[in-house]
Amino acid sequence: MQKVCIVEDDDNIREMVLYALSQAGFEAEGFTSGEAFFAHVLKEAPSLVLLDIMLPGEDGISILKKLKHAEKTKRFPVIMLTAKGAELDRIKGLDLGADDYITKPFSVMEAISRVKAVLRRCESDADKPSKITVGSVTLHSDRRVLFAGDTEIALTFKEFELLYYLMHNKGIVVRRDTLLNQVWGFEYSGETRTVDMHIKSLRKKMGSAGGIIKTVRNVGYKIEG
Repeated sequence: MQKVCIVEDDDNIREMVLYALSQAGFEAEGFTSGEAFFAHVLKEAPSLVLLDIMLPGEDGISILKKLKHAEKTKRFPVIMLTAKGAELDRIKGLDLGADDYITKPFSVMEAISRVKAVLRRCESDADKPSKITVGSVTLHSDRRVLFAGDTEIALTFKEFELLYYLMHNKGIVVRRDTLLNQVWGFEYSGETRTVDMHIKSLRKKMGSAGGIIKTVRNVGYKIEG
């Protein structure tokens, strides 16, 4: 049975989601703080984490950073729970490695749907090749490392995911909205500039090797090399 952990200090929201998860066939456990959560997950790994951003003490962004920097926890899928209008927090969370976000107030059916979607995506990701090379550029998905020739280049979580998706679909023009859906994991209506921002950052970091990323005007991007 897949296990979902929820870190949420609001008792009503936490208990409502826990009940819905159990009714949907998941094992579910709730926590009110990062401290209690970490004490648990270091002993028993969850299939997915629902993580509120606004927590007393250590906030969700800080907890997410710890999760993604620790070897034992960095591969846990994470869905952030965010306040309406907290766009900066959402973008921060996604760039640090969150797989999706849910904006409060939300329906439990939406939460369950997003949990299932992220888990399905994680299962399909497991079948992807661990190494992709285009020209002088090589990505190692198991180690999450990018090399341009012999030079290692540091990328954010979402920069890596974006480049991996484009390289995995080499030669295919990928629309911006498709990239948002496949890399960010949801319909991010009206925010296609997020893709452009990440492409610009990738090209800058990759230097001349960034030339493999081609812009297809008014459509999206593709990898050539």
